[in-house]
Amino acid sequence: MNIALFGASGFIGNHLKMALRSHDHVLTIVNREGFAKSDADFCANYVNGQDIVINLTGAPVSRKWNTAYKNELYDSRILTTRKIVKAILDAPDTPKCLISASGVDVYNDKNKHTEESLGFADNFLAKLCQEWESEAMIADSSCRVVILRMGVVLAKDEGALEKLAPPFKKGIGARIGNGNQGVSWIHIDDLTEIFLFVINHPEIVGVVNAVGEYPTDNYLFSESLGKMFEQPVYFSIPKFLLKLIYGEGAVVLIDGKKALPEKLLKNGFKFQYPSIDKALLGIYRK
Repeated sequence: MNIALFGASGFIGNHLKMALRSHDHVLTIVNREGFAKSDADFCANYVNGQDIVINLTGAPVSRKWNTAYKNELYDSRILTTRKIVKAILDAPDTPKCLISASGVDVYNDKNKHTEESLGFADNFLAKLCQEWESEAMIADSSCRVVILRMGVVLAKDEGALEKLAPPFKKGIGARIGNGNQGVSWIHIDDLTEIFLFVINHPEIVGVVNAVGEYPTDNYLFSESLGKMFEQPVYFSIPKFLLKLIYGEGAVVLIDGKKALPEKLLKNGFKFQYPSIDKALLGIYRK
């Protein structure tokens, strides 16, 4: 298939590029500069005639937010998605499917959430995810739209573990607060397989929780990570300290989410790494 991949420069995009090419898909990689093109050129060069459009655009959320950075978080998700969707609607040779990224940050920390849940959080990040998804869903008048709500993506020396793992290796890893907050996670290999699965299963539409089969909590996640390096976990980072360091952006670390991949399981997806222990073993003991 011909696939346009937007936002391919991040670590998820790099892994996805390799996975798609290994299945003989023909990729059009669109970088940030591509969004400066006129709407007509953008459509003609990147969208028209593609079978699949994948949207991974979005600035990282795991840093301190100020007003300027919140604007960047917004623009890098909403404005880019809006331009992609306009190109899909304008394309004479319309793509068959748009797969657009989102996050489990949309959910509140009260319950476990399937794709049918309407238990959304009431904060900037959750509202941003909802608006991001709404922009993508406008394309459903022209093609199949799938929204992948991703959890914490795990890969060796990349993503969340790039910053989390080093202290645990040294025996100074720490839980966050009491550790009760949920952690919805996904091994990078399972995530790339989810993209391939969605591409090959046209019956899958709408929101999909792209998370591991068994969510955990911060306490057990920290214990499992310490175990990988044969180190105990004695310490805890107070939530107020994270708020001092990251400001409003601390919500990414403090708020817990437990999402369930119900739609994937119902459609027959098989996880290579269903539990956090298996995921970390796959990363550090291969």
